[in-house]
Amino acid sequence: MWKYPIDENLFDKFSKYSKIAGVVFIILGLVGIIYPVFMTMATVTFVAWIMMFAGFMAGYFTYISDKSDVIGWLKSFILIAISLFMIFYPMSGVGTVGLLLAIYFFMDSFASFSLSLSMRPASGWIWWLINAIFSMLIGILFVIGWPFTSLYLIGLLVGFSLFFDGIALLVTGSIFKKMNQ
Repeated sequence: MWKYPIDENLFDKFSKYSKIAGVVFIILGLVGIIYPVFMTMATVTFVAWIMMFAGFMAGYFTYISDKSDVIGWLKSFILIAISLFMIFYPMSGVGTVGLLLAIYFFMDSFASFSLSLSMRPASGWIWWLINAIFSMLIGILFVIGWPFTSLYLIGLLVGFSLFFDGIALLVTGSIFKKMNQ
């Protein structure tokens, strides 16, 4: 996987491209934070196209591997049908993605509560508890006004995620550049 010793040019390339990607991510993140509805629609459209691609790939692999596999064809059909539904009726897609995110945040909250309680005497357990509380609050925010709150929350969360990913890329690129000098 890694070539030893690591090529020094790799750090230069990463530093350069991480700064470019970091700026792009920060800009996209700010767009998502300022215009959450736009980012929500972009996210749902992106997810729908990925599902369509997955449906066609599942159909292709079912065709070349076992044409009589009914489950493989059903999977392909369902993925393509859901993606078309999300493309032609994006608000239903927004509600669906919002519900999936609510489920994710509740599961993350329960896992973090469990981890914090099992770590309790050790240092750092409080951060898992804080993470659990925030995940629970985000999940509740999704559920309270579902599906209408999903229209804003998805874009807002994607925007914040992209923004902080961009900052992380910028910082990491700067660190690698300093390491290489």
